[in-house]
Amino acid sequence: MSFNTLGLRDEILTAISEAGYTEPTPIQQQAIPVVLQGRDLMACAQTGTGKTAGFTLPILQLLSQKNSSKSQVKHQDKRSNRRPVRALILSPTRELAAQIHENLFTYSQYLKLRSLVVFGGVSINPQMMKLRGGVDILVATPGRLLDLEKQNAVDLSHVEYLVLDEADRMLDMGFIHDIRKVLAKVPPKRQNLLFSATFSKEITALATTLLDNPASVEIERHKPASEQVTQELYFVDKARKRELLSHLMELEDWQQVLVFCRTKHGANRLTEYLNEKGILASAIHGNKSQGARTRALAEFKSGNLRVLVATDIAARGIDIEELPFVVNFDLPSVPADYVHRIGRTGRAAATGKAVSLVCIDEHKLLKDIEKLLKAEIPRMVIDGFEPDPSIKAEPIENGRNNRGGRRPSSRRNSAKAGDTKPKGDAPQKRQSKNNKPQNAGGSANQGQSNGSKNKPAATNVKRREAVKHRENSHNDQPKRRQRRSKNRAND
Repeated sequence: MSFNTLGLRDEILTAISEAGYTEPTPIQQQAIPVVLQGRDLMACAQTGTGKTAGFTLPILQLLSQKNSSKSQVKHQDKRSNRRPVRALILSPTRELAAQIHENLFTYSQYLKLRSLVVFGGVSINPQMMKLRGGVDILVATPGRLLDLEKQNAVDLSHVEYLVLDEADRMLDMGFIHDIRKVLAKVPPKRQNLLFSATFSKEITALATTLLDNPASVEIERHKPASEQVTQELYFVDKARKRELLSHLMELEDWQQVLVFCRTKHGANRLTEYLNEKGILASAIHGNKSQGARTRALAEFKSGNLRVLVATDIAARGIDIEELPFVVNFDLPSVPADYVHRIGRTGRAAATGKAVSLVCIDEHKLLKDIEKLLKAEIPRMVIDGFEPDPSIKAEPIENGRNNRGGRRPSSRRNSAKAGDTKPKGDAPQKRQSKNNKPQNAGGSANQGQSNGSKNKPAATNVKRREAVKHRENSHNDQPKRRQRRSKNRAND
């Protein structure tokens, strides 16, 4: 099958041909006709299957058709005389959002359509200015989109096409509440497209509320143990992982290596170590500025950067053709993430290599991963790096307790800041030994001085005496000042 048979405009066909697209992938073959028919779509497809073109190409086709008809007048915002947002694409991460927008820009270069990407981590003002100019297609992360909407910088009342990309990841990152807020702000009559790597119960429940009689497309999942990806595993002490990675890179002359770490701090430490060893490396994670992440990714893609160290969430949206090496410096806490990681290499007809460095703390994680794979990862040995059998397993430092999303407000934190007081059954900082509630307005320390169980009446007496003492002290201040002045005069 060729793209010419899918009913796309010549301008789009020219753009994708210049980008090197020859034949549509399975997800594109199935999704594009459904979207062009105006139906809602629920698609199960992993990263690397070409799913982005599966929803962006038909949306460009539909929008450009309406632009060329008289209905364009209908889509002009009469209040501001600017183009309203007609297609909204939600993405879980900045990197994936940027990747989608980059593809949109490529596909639409011969169309009279405007697109924009917005995400957090950068100044909101330039994004607001660009929105004022009007855009047809908006790619956004949920949090930043709601920030812009709250400041009246974006109007979602004209949205005709809504896309949730990597919906499973958005739910994992805690964006479900933000998604619901967005759904409440877009028109009820619209075309909805949901793309997910899995069809879990949560995704099915979301689809039930979002989609109207959708078509379902499911692309066969990548085999976890793809023949195109060579998997290797090295048992090594945690303290010697960095040394082993450096040794393997020099021994086998690895170039363009994507390394996964569990935590941001771990990614920073590994990057510093590799640079000290003369191996050019950079890290991307949530604490890095968007500018730094974009530069690092661009240098890595171009081959100027030898190693890119990333956390799982920051790596979403990294799409590099023929990436040769993926290293699991830390095993992921979720077995399915292992499949996502090694799926970054060995794409299309290319071959790749996935190497895992496993310490004794991670044996349980390895067992879960191999259970998912239904296969044992080949063990390799490097002389001099054998693990010390006397070292005992320790709890794993997990960097995914907060997997992103917008942090909920904390009553405890606000109480510490003095903004609110605990209400109802909320625990107090300190209580009397008999656990009886203290009088309203009483000090947290009262009732505990000298270890005695003071009664409320005694507490009130002490409080009145303290007030009286302060009043007497206040009344005595003029007299003390007079005495001090007289003493100075005598001196």
